[in-house]
Order: sequence, then C-alpha cells, then structure tokens
Amino acid sequence: MIVPSIDLMGGNAVQLIGGKEMSMDAGDPMPIAERFKLAGELAVIDLDAALNQGDNGDAIERLLKVAQCRVGGGIRSVDAAIRWLDAGAAKVIIGTAARPDVLKHLPRERVIAALDAVDGEVVVDGWRTKTGRGIRERMDELNPYVGGYLVTFVEREGRLGGTALERVADLVKAAGDARVTIAGGVTTAKEVGDLDRLGADAQVGMALYRRRMDLGDAIAAPLRSDRPDGLWPTVICDRHERALGLAYSSAASLRKAVAMRRGVYWSRSRDALWVKGETSGAMQELLRVDLDCDRDAIRFIVDQAEPGFCHEDTWTCWGADRGVAGLARRLAARTRQAPAGSYTQRLLSDPELLRSKLVEEANELCDARTPADVAWEAADVIYFALVAAARSDVPLSAVEAELNRRAGKVTRRKGDAKS
Repeated sequence: MIVPSIDLMGGNAVQLIGGKEMSMDAGDPMPIAERFKLAGELAVIDLDAALNQGDNGDAIERLLKVAQCRVGGGIRSVDAAIRWLDAGAAKVIIGTAARPDVLKHLPRERVIAALDAVDGEVVVDGWRTKTGRGIRERMDELNPYVGGYLVTFVEREGRLGGTALERVADLVKAAGDARVTIAGGVTTAKEVGDLDRLGADAQVGMALYRRRMDLGDAIAAPLRSDRPDGLWPTVICDRHERALGLAYSSAASLRKAVAMRRGVYWSRSRDALWVKGETSGAMQELLRVDLDCDRDAIRFIVDQAEPGFCHEDTWTCWGADRGVAGLARRLAARTRQAPAGSYTQRLLSDPELLRSKLVEEANELCDARTPADVAWEAADVIYFALVAAARSDVPLSAVEAELNRRAGKVTRRKGDAKS
C-alpha cells in the first residue's frame, strides 16, 4: 500500500533530491495532510531534527491531531521516541539510534527502523555518514526489536526514476515478520502495486507532490477482483466504523472519490459513476480508504449526512442506528431542535441539573452490586455524559479519538484520586 510522505523543514513541507538539493517548498503541511490522510498512515519526517538544525515539533503536533502519522527524523533516545508515541504517533521511525540498547525499551510493534542506504551501504546522520554495513546485516541485528523497516534507496530519492524493485524480495524475506516500507524513486501507481505484491509498502513523496502519481490510482494499485465486471465490493462505514451499507467501486470511481473527498461509487444498474447524496442531499465526506487483507474489497470511512445512507431514509441499509453511537447522534440532533418539554431539553438548558445528575448517577454506579444494576447505572452515566458532550457540541467521534490516543500512550498515569 502507499504511505504518503510529508518531509518538514522550517515548518513547511518540502521535497529534496538525494536528501540534499531543495526541489520544492510546498508550504503549510496541513492541507497536504488533509489530502493524503485518505490513504491511511502518513510518514512525517523532521528533516531539521535529522540534520541537527532545529526541529518541527509544533508542526508535527498539529499533524497528529488530523491524521495517523509515523513520526521520524532526529529521534535519538528512548525519551524522544516515547514523547511522540505518547503524543499520538502511530509509530516512530528511528535511524541513527536504531540499536538494541535503545529499541528494547520501546513497544516493538510501533517501531520502524530507518535503513537509509547508498548503493546498498547503510548511511546515518541525515545520510551524511557511511557505516560500512549492508541492509540485510542491519536487519539480522534488529529483527527482534522492530515491527517494521523503512528502507530508502538514497541514490534514487526524489529523482522520479523508479525504485529498485529487483532488490525488494530479498529484503522482505530478510525482515521476517517485520513489514518493509520502500522509499526512494517510487514514481508510478504500478510500482505501488508491484511492491505490495512483493510484500512491501511504498513511501511516496515527490511523485505525489509533482502530480506524477494520482493518489486514488495509488490506493487502488494493490487491488484485484475476481468479478467479471472487475468491480470491488465497498463496505461503507460511518465515523464509528459501523457498516452503513454495501456499494461497488471501479478504478474511475475510486479515483474521483479520492479527488473529491466524497462518497463516489460505481452504479451497476446505470453502469456509471454515482455520487452519493448528489440528488438526495445525504452527502458523504470521505475520511479514509482501507483495503482488506486479501486486496479484493474496500472500506470507505465516511462522515454521513442525515437522514443516512439508505434510500429508505434510515441510517443504515439494515435499519436505524442503535447503541451508544445512535444515542449520541440523536442527542446531537436534539441540541438543534429538542422536543418541547422533553427531559433532554431540560438537561440541555439547565447545566446545574445536568451536573447534579452526572454526580448522582456516577455515585449510584459506584454503589451498584449486581450485573443488572451495574448495566442500568452505567447506561444512565453514559446517557448523561453524552448529553454533556452534545451540549458543548462535542461529537462521540472526538471522545473516541481521545480514548484511542490514550490507548496508544506508552507512559501511564498513576491514576490516583484527585484530592
């Protein structure tokens, strides 16, 4: 799969040739991240930190709030790695400090070792220092400590001349169960697909910035289909990753969906592109595109507008939404137009009542003893907490994002009661 790259210098997104010659200053990285994040994880590399000439920490922290990011560049200690993992980085990319004495203190599955190589020889310190060691030699040393490798063919980096596909199969084998990501020269969507079939991901910068590669085509490149029409089943899910329905995608519809950041599919009945909500008003903002493990199906994560995905005006093709997410959506709607005289309206308009109910129900949950009572009281606490969130216009997805961020923290709080 493709891993779009954002290299940072002086707070801006840049592209260098061979790690030295400035080719492009693309400015503010935030709009770039908004476009690239449809593909999944982004690689965010702090070139200033890698070169010991400052850092782009503020920019990276902003990017972590809008996208899943692998963070690299200048991470030379356990504390520095943990700082970014605690801040929300999906993974950290470690180069010069990729040594067992450092890596053993970090969660293996969230560490990528950067093996930058010139003609097969690993280089460090921002590609300025040769080590006299080969890529496979370093993999043999590091395999017990890392969950992935970023292998950069430095002599091809930024030159749009294609990558070294002939070297990849051996590297994937040498990496064992660690996932290999290849950077340096990847220029076409076909190369992304070829690398995926070899068992590696493609980290791409210059080709995307120069529009030599279409992001939608790159996302689609690993896909295959056993259908006579060549379409890919596409499961559409809301922000909470709950299935709304099933549609089908083609290369053309996926390309347009990514370009528009909308729910665009291929209509089998009309044999034409179908933009969801174009006539009904039930629009979809496309948030992310995921490929399944067999590369023959797609998942669209979308922000679905009311009344929902189904043509029968229900949230899903299986009826109304239920559970906590369904309750949160109904409460959010009621902040705009709560039924007159309803309890929810009272709570929304009376913050002191809401506060007292939250405290009361939390105490009752603490005192509950039987499973039935715990379920009853927990439901009350969740209801009042969701009302408090809706009153401040905080969606459930924001609460979920905060919980996910905390789950990714390496440093744990003591959890002592506040005095």
